[in-house]
Amino acid sequence: MAAQNLQSVPAEPTTAQAQAAQQEADTAGQAHFDRVIAEDSRIEPKDWMPAAYRKTLLRQVSQHAHSEIIGMQPEANWISRAPSLKRKSILMAKVQDEAGHGLYLYSAAETLGQSRDKMMDDLIAGKARYSSIFNYPALTWADMGAIGWLVDGAAICNQVPLCRASYGPYGRAMVRICKEESFHQRQGFEILLELSNGTAAQKQMAQDAVNRWYAPALMMFGPPDDDSPNSKQSMAWNIKRFSNDELRSRFVGMMVEQVRVLGLTLPDDQVRYNEDTKKWEHGPLDWHEFQEVLAGRGPCNAQRLERRREAHDDGAWVREAAAAYAAKQVNKQKEYAA
Repeated sequence: MAAQNLQSVPAEPTTAQAQAAQQEADTAGQAHFDRVIAEDSRIEPKDWMPAAYRKTLLRQVSQHAHSEIIGMQPEANWISRAPSLKRKSILMAKVQDEAGHGLYLYSAAETLGQSRDKMMDDLIAGKARYSSIFNYPALTWADMGAIGWLVDGAAICNQVPLCRASYGPYGRAMVRICKEESFHQRQGFEILLELSNGTAAQKQMAQDAVNRWYAPALMMFGPPDDDSPNSKQSMAWNIKRFSNDELRSRFVGMMVEQVRVLGLTLPDDQVRYNEDTKKWEHGPLDWHEFQEVLAGRGPCNAQRLERRREAHDDGAWVREAAAAYAAKQVNKQKEYAA
């Protein structure tokens, strides 16, 4: 009887069998993935996905999350110096929104298998990138308007198509983020409009802010398509819907119309609509500067990361308390179950 029982135990699969089974699963998974992408549907966290797709998403979503968190700094610095209680409360609400955006996106990135602690460690260590735009200084109150109008305007232009991203958690997070970014863009536009209709000095301050933030905002979309190594593959996977240059052209067209209402001008005398291509064109951008900022040699790179490190260290006790409370609740549940 014992011998019969031993014989009934299935043998452990050999290495070759395990590899064959994994290959079969990967083949089926790839077929399902290709079908979902072809149908313009969505991949969910538990679905099979190519390693390169997961890696690309993790890079993009985590960088997006880092950008939201770092992007709080230049604006938070102006809350105490805003010109009225109304402006302080609006700016505070905006900074709170950005923190929420970071949380949504870190949560989406975690579904790809990366822990939030690891993402934050990479950011603080300077291993992870965030949007180059946040490495420029906010020198005057008018910069709060230029950041809202130009930077958040560029974000909306880039992020609305991401609401249809092929990865479910990312696309769903972007729906709420884009709604709130629309508020931020209108807030910035309204600040510039009020300044441009104020004194001559206020109007000049608004124009100076637009002059300084215009080119960095255009570079937010990423390098030209010919120099963008990830863009084509992201579009093939339906993560992105439009190329960097196409989004940049759309954004310029939007700004051309809106700057007229503001009574200001864009610092680019080469902006024009190309009747042949049906696209807006702009003057040359300093891509060397863009690469320098990405490499960590921008005006505020060191300052931004140092401030993030300080905030992370200062918040250690909160994370520890939250972890202790969570563990306490788990123990309570175990006691009740027992």
